[in-house]
Amino acid sequence: MIIEPRMRGFICLTAHPKGCEQNIINQINYIKSQGPIDGAKKVLVIGASTGFGLASRITSAFGSGASTIGVYFEKPPKEGKTASPGWYNTAAFETEANKAGLYAKSINGDAFSNEVKQQTIDLIKADLGQIDLIIYSLASPVRTNPNTGITHRSVLKPIGGSFTNKTVDFHTGIVSDVSIEPANEEEIENTIAVMGGEDWGMWIDALKAEKLLADGFTTVAYSYIGPAVTEAVYRKGTIGMAKNHLEATAFTITDKLADLKGKAYVSVNKALVTQASSAIPVIPLYISLLYKIMKEEGIHEGCIEQIGRLFKDRLYTNGDVPVDQEGRIRIDDWEMRDDVQARVATLWKDATTENLPAIGDLAGYKTDFLNLFGFDVAGVNYQADVNEMVDVPGLVEAKEEE
Repeated sequence: MIIEPRMRGFICLTAHPKGCEQNIINQINYIKSQGPIDGAKKVLVIGASTGFGLASRITSAFGSGASTIGVYFEKPPKEGKTASPGWYNTAAFETEANKAGLYAKSINGDAFSNEVKQQTIDLIKADLGQIDLIIYSLASPVRTNPNTGITHRSVLKPIGGSFTNKTVDFHTGIVSDVSIEPANEEEIENTIAVMGGEDWGMWIDALKAEKLLADGFTTVAYSYIGPAVTEAVYRKGTIGMAKNHLEATAFTITDKLADLKGKAYVSVNKALVTQASSAIPVIPLYISLLYKIMKEEGIHEGCIEQIGRLFKDRLYTNGDVPVDQEGRIRIDDWEMRDDVQARVATLWKDATTENLPAIGDLAGYKTDFLNLFGFDVAGVNYQADVNEMVDVPGLVEAKEEE
């Protein structure tokens, strides 16, 4: 079939297998071009099919020669209907890993569930023995707690008062004001339950109980802080409360890993175009202005460059991992440079529908968004027929929950 992007709001309903494949090959080639990383050799990535999790899996495999297990929740293809992009990403990654002689297997299911945790435990026992590194990079709006059976839904809201500021519809380029009403206590608690650190801790507990964590084991989860202009809706909003919980969980996990001389970190990463960030009011406009500046300064990074630098310059330097006063790795350091943020703040005040194409990088934003789904990738013939029915080579079928 010939596959074209079909948009509905902040979501693209289709994905292009060849575009996703080319994206993966581009990321692999980038990591290989940066030279080897003396990193972990047996890696579990929870949330492995897109974004930072996918970049972490690519970096581990093709930077450090690691065996990787990826856990994710993606929609497989049906005849005449494309899979979700993470499915095609994983298929391409595992195909390239197999060509390179690297172990790569996947579990497609609800990572929050006890069943998927048990299935992952069984796979590690059977194939790898122990794990050196766990990357925790789940992005889901909903979580059912497997112990209580309660389903929690996260919200993107400010706390304590309504919030009004500029945003942009990146499809049309129209800059407008957006107002968001504040969250109530229940919404705050639900967002923490979904996006906080509870499930990360449950994964570590489950694997440690089975003695599947190697001595010197490391685990990393991803967070974001961002600038003053997004603070009310992000860091001081419901998501920020969840990220605070995630960051506090790192210390709890580190305490539990003392007997293994293990360590848990939260890495604060750069603002990037993702499906999740595109749905957050204010963020698309901020990213459009930020990217223009960072590209002019020669310090712009996409997902793979960001994670490559995290692994090479922070996690695996054969010295102590540098952290801030809160114990966090800061790989958002270039984004948060004073000169960069000062320029963003100035442009923000002036941004309008008319001048955004000149002062921001809306075209770059749109390209990055389409790339997430395998569209607008250089070198791909989008007029050609492609087979939507693509298999993931190392997929271990998730067991049905009883």
